[in-house]
Amino acid sequence: MTDTWPQATSFADLHYGYRLGKSTIIKIVEQVCKVLWSKLKFTSMPEMTTEKWKEVEEGFKKYANFPNCIGAIDGKHIELIQPEHTGSLFYNYKTYFSSVLLAVCDANYCFVYVDVGSYGKTSDSAIFKNSEFFKRIVNNRLNIPNPKPISNIDRTPLPHVFVGDEAFGIMSNMMRPYGGTQLTHTKKVFNYRLSRARRYIECTFGIMSNKWRIFHRPIDVNIDFAESIIKACTVLHNYVRMRDGYRYEDTLYVSPLQSIHLENLARGSLCARTGREKFANYFVNEGKLQWQNNMI
Repeated sequence: MTDTWPQATSFADLHYGYRLGKSTIIKIVEQVCKVLWSKLKFTSMPEMTTEKWKEVEEGFKKYANFPNCIGAIDGKHIELIQPEHTGSLFYNYKTYFSSVLLAVCDANYCFVYVDVGSYGKTSDSAIFKNSEFFKRIVNNRLNIPNPKPISNIDRTPLPHVFVGDEAFGIMSNMMRPYGGTQLTHTKKVFNYRLSRARRYIECTFGIMSNKWRIFHRPIDVNIDFAESIIKACTVLHNYVRMRDGYRYEDTLYVSPLQSIHLENLARGSLCARTGREKFANYFVNEGKLQWQNNMI
């Protein structure tokens, strides 16, 4: 029953299909979602250690040609039917009600971190800054590996980084594209290389929403139940991915979910911007890919 409903079956259909009362079905699905999250998160999305981050790094270096990358990050609005007694808290700038799923993935299209439950009304830069993930970054509580060189020529140690789009600020451990239209060749190459790595999170959301088609329609339950559904789907996604292995067609899925919105963010620290420059210079020199100039 619970594995049928997220694949676009309504509670009404389950009511007739299983000959159970609608309220009974809702209680069963809600309880199972909570159990799935509480049990599977330890095996399918365990707490990240330094060694686990290094494994993620190897994946991005191998498949995305982006050294020192330990994850791709993005946030998505999960559409809801207006939750009861919430007023406009969950009403976002796209003019629908939503909760936000902030997630980090590895190069195997598995989630390594999720943060569920920010109000849709919250500005998107604030969603990240108010998240537990952001707090753990700035307080150095993510077990991120120590900086290390990416080049055999310039031996300056560079931090391990998460890659995101323009909605995320640049920090020592967070890389975003260069903004603007009049970019140098080096900056254009950097943006292309970052987009190759960031594509993994888009594909991960696409695979999940294609598998669990509940994300193709507004979720019509109370907010706590909705968040339980979202979290259950993320660990179920990982559980299935670990058993399915790599399939090329998975990379072709496009997520119907809306990304969090671009905000006017600070330029970031000098250290973070200097680190980005070193990545950019590496990508046009020692770390150059022979086809990259054709992609910008």
